[in-house]
Amino acid sequence: MRKIVVLAGPTAVGKTEVAIAVARRFQGEIVSADSMQIYRGMDVGSAKPTAAEREAAVHHLIDFLDPGTPFSVAEYQKLARDAIAEIFARGKLPVVCGGTGLYVNSILYEMDFSEQPADPALRAALQKMDAEALWQRLDRVDPSAAARIHPNNTKRLIRAIEVAESGSGKGIPAFSDAFKPCGDYEAVLIGLSRERAALYARIEARVDRMLEAGLEDEVRSLLADGRTAEDISMQGIGYKEMIAYLRGECPREEAIALIKQSSRRYAKRQLTWFRRYPEMRWFAMDEPDEQTAEQRIFEYLEAVL
Repeated sequence: MRKIVVLAGPTAVGKTEVAIAVARRFQGEIVSADSMQIYRGMDVGSAKPTAAEREAAVHHLIDFLDPGTPFSVAEYQKLARDAIAEIFARGKLPVVCGGTGLYVNSILYEMDFSEQPADPALRAALQKMDAEALWQRLDRVDPSAAARIHPNNTKRLIRAIEVAESGSGKGIPAFSDAFKPCGDYEAVLIGLSRERAALYARIEARVDRMLEAGLEDEVRSLLADGRTAEDISMQGIGYKEMIAYLRGECPREEAIALIKQSSRRYAKRQLTWFRRYPEMRWFAMDEPDEQTAEQRIFEYLEAVL
């Protein structure tokens, strides 16, 4: 069976650099699995690959969607699988790279997107509830789902309640039972990690670089073009905090601190998500050094591809 490579891991771990190196070494093209890099005009805050990086390797599913356009995981799955098929047709190796867990899942598994449609009235009511009240409500109607969903993950809590109260008799399936592997290709999963202090230092340095590169101006421009805090695209880390500052809701220094804090927390959630894949082969990028780690990845891929 044909194989793809999937490079995953937390934000700022160094996925882009490794993906480009793998694509160049193994005649590959990169398929992005990042839910923020899909948007045009959102370059700085999404840490989108630079022009030079895109010249170094062909990238797909980057910079193609207007920030005001609704977009679903189901739509991403179709585009990603189409891109993978096209890469195979050119005799190249698809290299999936990103940290958005649901996007990675949609490439790896035959996910069922035909779930109960959202009830606008119910959703509006649920969105007025705090996280603790949402979790308690879910615990009453679907204790199994409540046991698996973090009490602060309001989006998943709301969706799980909608499904549980839909009358369909279906709940949110467990991770291990929810998906069956895609039959079109076999995935070689590689996880990138760093020692926590080193990863957090890289996250904070990246946020500083984003600010120097014009994150504030980018957000101002998006708002001037009609984007609002309610747009899904503007709820990404870096954008929502900067909007709060521009609205006068917090000082700039506080907004920056919140961006760094949110990024650290996101990295922890990403690691938790990707460590659920038993077939993931992990590589520590800081042991003993990045160049050696990259070489070990090459050796591993040469053995399995």
